[in-house]
This record gives sequence, structure tokens and C-alpha cells, in this order.
Amino acid sequence: MKQVYYKLDLIYPQLSYQIVGILFDIFINLGPSHKEIQYKKAIEIALKEVNISYQREVPCKLFYKGKFVAIMYLDFLIEEKIVLEIKQGDRFYKKDIEQVYNYLKSTGLKLGILARFTKSGVKFKRVVNIK
Repeated sequence: MKQVYYKLDLIYPQLSYQIVGILFDIFINLGPSHKEIQYKKAIEIALKEVNISYQREVPCKLFYKGKFVAIMYLDFLIEEKIVLEIKQGDRFYKKDIEQVYNYLKSTGLKLGILARFTKSGVKFKRVVNIK
């Protein structure tokens, strides 16, 4: 049996490695240049196959001084712990990272994974809410 070692200072190391592994497996099987919605459907199938609980398109309310401002939608909320945001294309944009960070602040969660399906593979960034 292969033993896996996780970096101990990461938040939810085993679950986040499992998620990233799923993303790479999807890219290997589907390849590049699909629409975000197609990758999201494949992620849903893969999460079900490995019995990872998730919710998709989760509404998240934004408040200012206790007053409702808007509803944002998380692509995935995994195990009630990790926000997974999916993008298609080659570049990470500051607005995408800020989007995930805002989701974390609004939900009080600690970890988000921003994943991009690019022409050459999957790229991802871990976004941490340190508050």
C-alpha cells in the first residue's frame, strides 16, 4: 500500500489533496477547452464516486453593517469546510482570488481552492482566511 505524506501546516491537507487529485484526474480524462459548466458536472460525478459530501451553487449572503447587500454563489462547498471555485482559461486574475477570499470571509470558512482548467493542465491556488 502506498503511503501518502501531507504537509502538516496546511489547512485540511488530506481533503484538499484529494480535491486537487480529482481535478487533475478530470483534466486527464476530459482534456482542455471545455466550458466551466462541463468541468463542474465532472467534479460532481467524481465527488460522488469517492463519497465526499458537497453542495453546489451554494448561496452566501453578503452583509454590510448588519444589512443585507447581495447573494453570492459558491461553485462548491465541500465537506462544509472548503470552498472550491472553478474557472476555465490560462490566467489567475486578482478578482478571482478576491472572489474566493470574500466567500471565505462571508462564510467564516478557512480554506478556498481556486482552480483553473487551462490548455496545458490544471492550475490551482489555495486561498486562506486567516481571521
